[in-house]
Amino acid sequence: MDKLFSLSIDASHNGIVVINCEGTILIYNRAARRIFNDGEAVLVGRDIRDVRPHAWADMQDVMRTGTAQIGRKITLPEVTIIANRSPIMDGGRVVGVISVFQDVSEHEKIISQLQNYQKLHRELEAIFESSYDGLYVTDGEANTLKVNKSYERITGLSRESLIGRNMHDLVADHVFDHSVTLEVLQQKKPITLLQHIRGGKLVIVTGTPVFAEDGQISVVVTNVRDITELNELRVALDETRKKSSFFYQSLQEYHEVDHALRDLVVKSPEMARVVQKAIKVAKVEASVLLTGESGVGKSMLAKLIHGMSPRKEQPFVKINCGAIPTSLMESELFGYERGAFTGALASGKIGLIEAANKGTVFLDEIAELRPEMQVKLLEVIEDRQFKRVGATAATFVDVHIIAATNQNLQEQMRKGLFREDLYYRLNIVPITIPPLRQRREDIPALAESILEKFNRDLPVKKKIDPVVFELLRQYDYPGNVRELINAIQRMIVLGEGETLGPADLPSEIRSFCEMQERGDGRPTPLKEALESYERKLLQKVLGQSGNLNHAAAELHIHPTTLWRKMVRYNLTVSG
Repeated sequence: MDKLFSLSIDASHNGIVVINCEGTILIYNRAARRIFNDGEAVLVGRDIRDVRPHAWADMQDVMRTGTAQIGRKITLPEVTIIANRSPIMDGGRVVGVISVFQDVSEHEKIISQLQNYQKLHRELEAIFESSYDGLYVTDGEANTLKVNKSYERITGLSRESLIGRNMHDLVADHVFDHSVTLEVLQQKKPITLLQHIRGGKLVIVTGTPVFAEDGQISVVVTNVRDITELNELRVALDETRKKSSFFYQSLQEYHEVDHALRDLVVKSPEMARVVQKAIKVAKVEASVLLTGESGVGKSMLAKLIHGMSPRKEQPFVKINCGAIPTSLMESELFGYERGAFTGALASGKIGLIEAANKGTVFLDEIAELRPEMQVKLLEVIEDRQFKRVGATAATFVDVHIIAATNQNLQEQMRKGLFREDLYYRLNIVPITIPPLRQRREDIPALAESILEKFNRDLPVKKKIDPVVFELLRQYDYPGNVRELINAIQRMIVLGEGETLGPADLPSEIRSFCEMQERGDGRPTPLKEALESYERKLLQKVLGQSGNLNHAAAELHIHPTTLWRKMVRYNLTVSG
């Protein structure tokens, strides 16, 4: 019976290793030798720590807990295995561990190769679809295999109407007057010809054969370029040059939106609700009015709305209504015709609103807009048209309006400084961005994000002492995010060490925190205030983590350093 048992164990395709509680190997079957390339060495009776040292820690856990480990993937230098380890019980007592494992190295290689093939396929598909020229692919029998988007755009034919059909049939059905693919299959060489297609377009078509190993054509790739479109582009080149500066500005703004989407820091529920509302309104065309104190991030939110809207590929033009001189306001916003006034360009000039056509206009500091300009803006919103300075005919424009202000527009209306009808057209979707002091959860993450941006240009990367984050949270920031950016930048520039500590904080923040700590309006000595904040922070983190190593990692300090501070403040791991 023992021999049959031994033969059965050795017959298993999976590796089997059994040890007792002292780590002595009791069973080590033939498959285990094969998987680990152990040869004919005598392993039964040896200590598992000498033979397979990597396995001892996990087997100890199984013996200690009495719980099996199922499906554990282990990657070793020579092999990758999937192991199942179970305790061996005798009368409720663990007396050893059995490990059954399978070599999955070849599976891993196959999966890796498959992933590489899938990646290559995706890349080739992306190249195929991103080609500006039309691409049409058939097999060696002239059956249509693939058509890219540019081919659909140039010819007006959908891929659904072409894929799977034979080129002979397409010519017979007068979809094409003649076919370069059939010419290539007949002559077995690349062929280029001009072809008229539906809609009067003239295209240049080049067919190229791809030969298989047996010398037969396996695939024909046809490249289609729209000559009509090229001619139209040449005609439009002068106009494009006039608008290039606006398009460049739009591109720059779009890149800023991309950065805003990546760098947007939202930790507080207050700001999360704001962003959720912004994302929702980005999908519709309603006017948006952003309100909030100076420096809260109205401009960034406007870019976020544009960047997530259907107009995201179109211009985003920011207009600071408080920065344009009164005498230039109308011509800057709405443009002018040639000869409209002394000093005007002979060619005239398009205005900022017209430059944003099909895109978004962000009117910052809208409360600064003069009443007569408010009338013209109302015309743009209601009628989608306006008149340039000196023009007799209206110019039509399609723009999404986002306005922003740090003032109370209802109070401005009561004073007669802001039109009521314009207010209600702008205030379709109001979004109020809370000041930084009302969303203090965002402050540490914002500080980290700001530091990371500045660190990109520093030879020595700076980091922030955890105590500083708590001090930053206490301050009220009259200048909001803009003031926080200023504070971090000042600390980086003036801080002496690699770690920015409490002493590097701007004086106004330190003074504020000292008075907050004292509670009676009198400053607390800096050393005393910092020790108090440090003790509170350590208490909080230790209470939340319940583990010295985890707490040290969260505080970005060495466990030994944390231990010394705990002794100093008479703290325990429970806080």
